[in-house]
Amino acid sequence: MAKAVRINHVTLIVDHLEKATEFYEKELGLTPLPAFNFDYPVMFFDINEHQQLHLSEWEDTPSFRGHICMQVDDFNAIFYRMKELGVIDIRPWGKVRRLPDGAMQMFVRDPSGNLVELSSDPEADIDEKIFSDELYGEGLYESRREDYRGFKSEHATLYHGKKKPS
Repeated sequence: MAKAVRINHVTLIVDHLEKATEFYEKELGLTPLPAFNFDYPVMFFDINEHQQLHLSEWEDTPSFRGHICMQVDDFNAIFYRMKELGVIDIRPWGKVRRLPDGAMQMFVRDPSGNLVELSSDPEADIDEKIFSDELYGEGLYESRREDYRGFKSEHATLYHGKKKPS
């Protein structure tokens, strides 16, 4: 049986290509790539040698909770910049937090309203001031749904290139 081996790209739908392009290029440091000659507005970005982000301009409705997650190389800098921009969104998944594996996470909205999770390496040095910020919260997000289906473990991780727990 064939199996998927990695994510090649994620496409986000945006309502203003130029504003979204500026956000992903200037705020998240992604490098633009040439796209195919589509007959609609589109922008491709290089995330790393194996993964890309594609932006397509269409009239659409962004998801409230659906998101992509990008690991960042400097969580401290990106936290303070996203706070300054006022784009941190604690409504769908709660406050900025440290996950049990040590990784930091926060959720931001791009200019089109797409939700983007930004996470750190579990071993990253985190500015202690973040832990006393009003946007920080302890523990995992709790939905209060009390529905525990799914594959879960006390040893779960976002992996970040590290060996998966057995």
